[in-house]
Amino acid sequence: MTSIKQFQVTFDCAEPERVARFWCEVLGYVVPPPPQGFDSWDDFNRSLPPEERGAWFACSDPSGVGPRLFFQRVPEGKTAKNRLHLDVRAGTGLVGDERLATLQAECARLVALGATCVRVLLADEENESCIVMQDVEGNEFCLD
Repeated sequence: MTSIKQFQVTFDCAEPERVARFWCEVLGYVVPPPPQGFDSWDDFNRSLPPEERGAWFACSDPSGVGPRLFFQRVPEGKTAKNRLHLDVRAGTGLVGDERLATLQAECARLVALGATCVRVLLADEENESCIVMQDVEGNEFCLD
C-alpha cells in the first residue's frame, strides 16, 4: 500500500486574503500569479459577481516542498466544525468512476485505522467527487 505524500491545507475563515497573507508571512509562502488575462488579483476579483469576490485565496511554498494553503470564506464562525481541515489528495488527476473508486479504497484503509466516513460527495457539474471524513478524535478532513 502506498502512502499519501501530497495534501492541501484548507482554512475556513471570514477574510480569506487577510488570513492567507498572514500565513505567507509566517511561513515564507508566496501568492501565486493571478489567473491568465489579469494583471492582479484585484482585477480578477472585480471580474467576478459581487457575491463571489474575495471568496477564496491561496498561497504556496516557493520551494514546492510544503503543502499549498487554500482559504475559503464561510459565513459561520468557529463553533463545532474545524476552522482548519486537511484535504488529503488521494485522487489527484483522476476523474469520474476511477477517482471515486480510488477515494473509496483510501477511505476503507483509513476507516481500518480508526477514521470515520461522514459522507460521500458525488461529482456534479462543478466539482469532482470527494469524501468527508473524521480522524480518530473527530477532526474533519476530506479525501479529494
